[in-house]
Amino acid sequence: MTRSERIAALKAAAENRILILDGSWGVMIQRMGLSEADFRAERFADHPHPLKGDNDLLCLTRPDAVAGLHDAYFEAGADIASTNTFNATSISQADYALESAVADINLAAARLARESAERWSTPQRPRFAAGAIGPLNRTLSLSPDVNDPAARGVTWDQVYAAYREQALALHQGGVDLFLIETIFDTLNAKAAIKAILDLQDEGLEPLPIWISGTITDRSGRTLSGQTVEAFWNSVRHARPFAVGLNCALGAELMRPHLAELSRVADTLVAAYPNAGLPNAMGEYDETPRQTSAFLREWAQSGLVNILGGCCGTTPEHVRLIAEAVEGVKPRAVPERPRAMRLSGLEPFELAV
Repeated sequence: MTRSERIAALKAAAENRILILDGSWGVMIQRMGLSEADFRAERFADHPHPLKGDNDLLCLTRPDAVAGLHDAYFEAGADIASTNTFNATSISQADYALESAVADINLAAARLARESAERWSTPQRPRFAAGAIGPLNRTLSLSPDVNDPAARGVTWDQVYAAYREQALALHQGGVDLFLIETIFDTLNAKAAIKAILDLQDEGLEPLPIWISGTITDRSGRTLSGQTVEAFWNSVRHARPFAVGLNCALGAELMRPHLAELSRVADTLVAAYPNAGLPNAMGEYDETPRQTSAFLREWAQSGLVNILGGCCGTTPEHVRLIAEAVEGVKPRAVPERPRAMRLSGLEPFELAV
């Protein structure tokens, strides 16, 4: 199946059922108990900085572990695998002095996810690989200096260049869609969106874009201060295949914000919450059965088209989520008002 055929299959699947994303990478990698040597392998044996904890690097040094985790999530019932590239930009990898390895990490990650998707695909149920583009450790909207609100630790051009490098390598590696996720600074996300759209303008095959923001607390706002509706209005110009929420909150606290997004968005709506809130030790206690019960209610209430898990979730969470929503109809995507369609702002059909 060509990539164009896979994209068509993804759109068709989304029309007929609720799709399932995979779950947490961090908690599962922690459970592997990997050593500094695992993160280094032969290629980085003499690297002058500690590398343990740079999970994205495992795409190069322990590809077997990454592939095994993809397989575990697909076996549990996931339709979409997210690449192990949450921090795979030159800005984030600078913490490990690995800027030069960024393209290789993303290329390897995309290929690993794509290969696993192929192993688990059937004619009746193809599986898909989403190129994960995470937030940065520097933001365009927030000052790193409390005494200087105008200060910024990074420029637009630097953020754009970092995301462009990542998006290009993910595309070359064969991902079926892009997932810009855990957005707490929408201006950073806009740089990622522009990087992707510019690659399309330069002749690369257009891929669907899924955009997922993060509500940081019960106020219903992102860290940079946007409400859910404001966030949607800030990114709708990208005509995303899906828009959603992930991370920060568990399902119970995320629900009202998800309901608001479902009300205003005229594209697919996705959500993948944490397994509750972290306990005093920073661990997540919500069981797969508890999480899946919350998400089944979302589905039955017509709020979602795509579901999955974020921090603290495991293949067992994904398995029970998939079972809980099997047979439940996906949310009906509302049509954009006629005045907006005539203005040229209409989205693509299940927009790419």
